[in-house]
Amino acid sequence: MNAAKHADTLDFLVEIGTEELPPKALKSLSAAFTNGIQHGLAEAHLTASEIVAYAAPRRLAVWIKQAPVRQEDQSVERRGPAVKAAFDQDGNPSKAALGFAASCGVAVADLERLATPKGEWLMFRQQQPGQQTADLLPAIVNQSLAGLPIPKRMRWGDGEAEFVRPIHWIVMLAGEAVIETEILGIKSGRHSRGHRFHAPQTLSINSPASYAEQLKSAYVLADFPTRREMIRTQVNAVAAQAGGSAIMPESLLEEVSALVEWPVAIAGQFEQRFLDVPQEALIYTMQGDQKYFGLTDANGQLMPKFITISNIESKDPAKVAAGNERVIRPRFSDAEFFWEQDKKHSLNSRREKLKNVVFQQKLGSVHAKSERVAQLAAYIAQQLNADAALATRAAQLAKCDLITDMVFEFTDLQGTMGRYYALHDGEHAEVALAMEEQYLPRYAGDALPTSATGRILALAERIDTLTGIFGIGQKPTGSKDPFALRRAALGILRIMIEQALPLDLSDLLDNAAEQLTAQLGEKPETQAALDYVFDRLRAYYQDQGINAELVEAVAVLKPTQPLDFDRRIKAVAAFRSLAAAESLAAANKRISNILAKVTGDLPDHIDASLLHEAAEQALATAITAQQDKVMPLFAAGDYQAALMSLSQLQQPVDRFFDDVMVMAEDAALKRNRLAMLNHLRGLFLRVADLSVL
Repeated sequence: MNAAKHADTLDFLVEIGTEELPPKALKSLSAAFTNGIQHGLAEAHLTASEIVAYAAPRRLAVWIKQAPVRQEDQSVERRGPAVKAAFDQDGNPSKAALGFAASCGVAVADLERLATPKGEWLMFRQQQPGQQTADLLPAIVNQSLAGLPIPKRMRWGDGEAEFVRPIHWIVMLAGEAVIETEILGIKSGRHSRGHRFHAPQTLSINSPASYAEQLKSAYVLADFPTRREMIRTQVNAVAAQAGGSAIMPESLLEEVSALVEWPVAIAGQFEQRFLDVPQEALIYTMQGDQKYFGLTDANGQLMPKFITISNIESKDPAKVAAGNERVIRPRFSDAEFFWEQDKKHSLNSRREKLKNVVFQQKLGSVHAKSERVAQLAAYIAQQLNADAALATRAAQLAKCDLITDMVFEFTDLQGTMGRYYALHDGEHAEVALAMEEQYLPRYAGDALPTSATGRILALAERIDTLTGIFGIGQKPTGSKDPFALRRAALGILRIMIEQALPLDLSDLLDNAAEQLTAQLGEKPETQAALDYVFDRLRAYYQDQGINAELVEAVAVLKPTQPLDFDRRIKAVAAFRSLAAAESLAAANKRISNILAKVTGDLPDHIDASLLHEAAEQALATAITAQQDKVMPLFAAGDYQAALMSLSQLQQPVDRFFDDVMVMAEDAALKRNRLAMLNHLRGLFLRVADLSVL
């Protein structure tokens, strides 16, 4: 038998042969298919030593190594109705008892009784023999296929089966034997297919262990990572031969790996004159349209060369290269034409046309938005002592490239082309850079704006959008976020926190709301938008591995400066590592509970003449000393140093609670001690609510 090492285990193989699968979905489909099979095996109480996934353009496959030949016998137990409800006064079984017995396939008399402290119950017990794994596998595969993340399934031929692409063959083996079944209307067997051109004939798979090697002999590299690394190696080698370095983003490498079964890297070239076009446009065309890898020289400048990945070993690679060169030339010619035409009109001259571009029906045109953003950008610049004139100019020009021919054709180049056109128009270099940086960060982990004007514009754009969309009552839901407000909120937080901008978000939202008053007829509320942004902080800190408790300890104080919020988080995280932290957190919780029971206003005046106990005198002295130390630290936002200093209160606080009765019978004493606790808690609340920890 196949590579099973023990008589009671066996290797299994499943291959789903299809038309070419969507390249961008191939990896996720493979992962979901494999996970589904793994889950199905676990539910059947079957454990394999390893599960290997294969994914190529025309196939999804899974090799299950050393799985049990059959399940172990299963002990089935089902508890039925209580005995008192199962029989009447004469001892005759009730409908509940009869129904339960029937569902178990036995008579009532065959049921056992289970005694518990809460009473006696009818019980069904049965020992079920384990099934053969080969008999269970078809259902597991069907269940996994049904659960794949396929937005739109298709039918083919006359059958009713539906899948992401038509299925042409199914391989299902248990060792060297075929598991005979039918999957999505296709009968299983051992016959796979090799490369569409190099080895189009059917291929008889001998065993799961021989699967990958047999396909390789038929010009198919079934293992996705192997294929991807082969492409990486080939591209780097061909690039080195051409005297350059390949532009190889992982996303493009993954997509190309999902397009070919037998990769062969081939170099091509294009006319030098095309390099007068901004290189981002050429790279976008090569990667997006043709899936080519561009090349750069030692200075990082684009070379008039590219590398394509062919799916065949051609006898004449030069012809393959020439064919790809013919394909890319018209696309480059279009980009060249758009570039030359667009330069004839400045960005500023296009501003009027933005009045005809709707941002959102209730929020007006893109032109109206740019005017609001310009005012908000100037305000932010003033807060940061930055150049308000540059911020205003950048905001006014920010969206003008949207109506250029280049961006109309290549939409992903918005911002990038704005930078080129602004430089061509003679705009300030920082204004030009802001054209591109306004979109940063585009996604989680993306770079942040590097220039002051870029940061200001990126913030102003997002804050205006947030304020406006929330102002018209269209906040995002769990499934719909058409204006990408989640991404906008995280972008605001990252820029303010990671670039240390001491800005009050509540204030900025209020300023944005003022700008919207004329458009909406009234000033929109901003609290919901503020809460929404700060809610995103939980995800932001979760990604950094920061405990949710720490976030809650700060969030209850509702600070409105993200940078200030972050400083508090880091201070509490550092404080929590101290030996005194646990005791002081418990004390804060105790103080919080005591003060919560006080009716009326909390006392805040400490009368030194009423400090009778040595422990309360010591605590009062310590609080006064700490207050003198930490108030300047609070003012400077140095929360970490403040909490480190306050940690010295552990011993006097512990002694106070050991020796002093807070809720004394003497009302004056009690009030004085409550005032001291109120002062103590107030010091910690200048940073966070430690009682949450």
